This record gives sequence, structure tokens and C-alpha cells, in this order.
Amino acid sequence: EETAGGGGVRRGAAADRDDEGAMATERGPGAAYHMFVLMEDLLDKLKLLSYEEEALRRHNMRPLSRHYFALPTNPGEQFFMFCTLAAWLITKAGHPFEQPQEYDDPNAIISNVLSELRSF
Repeated sequence: EETAGGGGVRRGAAADRDDEGAMATERGPGAAYHMFVLMEDLLDKLKLLSYEEEALRRHNMRPLSRHYFALPTNPGEQFFMFCTLAAWLITKAGHPFEQPQEYDDPNAIISNVLSELRSF
């Protein structure tokens, strides 16, 4: 279906999903599991940095499961955990960073995180 005035082709969500499936097929059968491997690597690195003692206990949070960020189970909770870990890592790297609150504006949080990371 052509768009009005642009002459381009407008595509729907189904076409995008087909492209993602084709890309996964092109990368090989293990590509679908790559995100799980990355999450396990991330968790190992966080454990080496003592994230459970330093970050989670301070905020009264549970430890991450091996696949916490690999599967979209509760996006709001996962986003807050990501922001908590990002703030902790930035502070651990020697840049004071205020811990985001659960009900802060997500766009403002991400903007602040990116701004701080650019200053490294």
C-alpha cells in the first residue's frame, strides 16, 4: 500500500515481525537464545561487582533471575530495575548520580542517564 504523497511503501506490524523472523533465520538457529546468554553474562558481571549487597539491599529489591531482562514480563518493574542498576553503576564509576524514583518520568530518567554517560 503506498503512502499519500511520499510514494513509499507503508508496512504493518505483521511485515515487521516477518522481517525479524527472517533475520533470526539468517543469523542461525542459536540467534533466538543469544539474549539469554547476554543476560547470564550481565548477571555474572553484576555479581562480581557485588550488586546484591550494594545495590539491591539498599533498595530492598530481590536479586535478578538469570533471564530477567531477556523476557518482557513486567516492563515497568524491569525499567525501574534497569534505572536502579544504571544509577548504581554510574555512582560506582565515581560519578555521583541521584537514584531515580519509581514514579519519575521515564524520559527524564533516560535523558539523565545518557547525559551522565556522555560526560565520562
